[in-house]
Amino acid sequence: MRRGRGFTLIELLVAISAMALLALMSWRGLDAMGRGQAISRERGDAVLTMQTALAQWGSDLDAIVPLAQTTAIDWNGTVLRLTRRSTDSPSPVVYVVAWILRQDANTGSRWHRWQSPGVTTRADWQQAWDNASAWAGDPTVSDTGGTDVDLIPVDSWQLLYFQNGNWGQAVAASALGSTTPLPDGVRLILGLPGGQPLTGTVTRDWARPSVTVPKAS
Repeated sequence: MRRGRGFTLIELLVAISAMALLALMSWRGLDAMGRGQAISRERGDAVLTMQTALAQWGSDLDAIVPLAQTTAIDWNGTVLRLTRRSTDSPSPVVYVVAWILRQDANTGSRWHRWQSPGVTTRADWQQAWDNASAWAGDPTVSDTGGTDVDLIPVDSWQLLYFQNGNWGQAVAASALGSTTPLPDGVRLILGLPGGQPLTGTVTRDWARPSVTVPKAS
């Protein structure tokens, strides 16, 4: 009887090479899928963080309250300070809030928000207002009594005010005047850094709830 013929060495090498090629192609496909999923997760997390930061920005502007002998909103070219009411407390509590773009040697340029504890007197408000300015000048100041939150990476930011039917550069509170403590609108322009899940420019417009626009004739 004839004995069964086995595989030759060349046939085995060809089969092993083919399997190795298939394994390499499969690994590359799985690796690409994994990297794609990781990029999607990073981008999704970045979008969610951005939405949260902008929601807080809009909430602060919506809650601005112009009180007698206080400043509702002030921009000095570096830090934006504002006085906002509490949205979850029945008592007449207000907060001083500050927004700034801060440079850090380790994390780069980041957008930060600071909020004071709730205040109920003008003296406490003045102290919180001064503390916001101190925090803006030196983030290591420990006696400001407020909360500093590191939000998102931002390369640059710009503020515009809508007044008299036009957009213009944001101004200090003294330039707004006592009869108009709030601009009709605020435009926020954020420049996002490269090499991040989100890049480019983000623009967010806010309109004062009580502003009225005349109808076109």
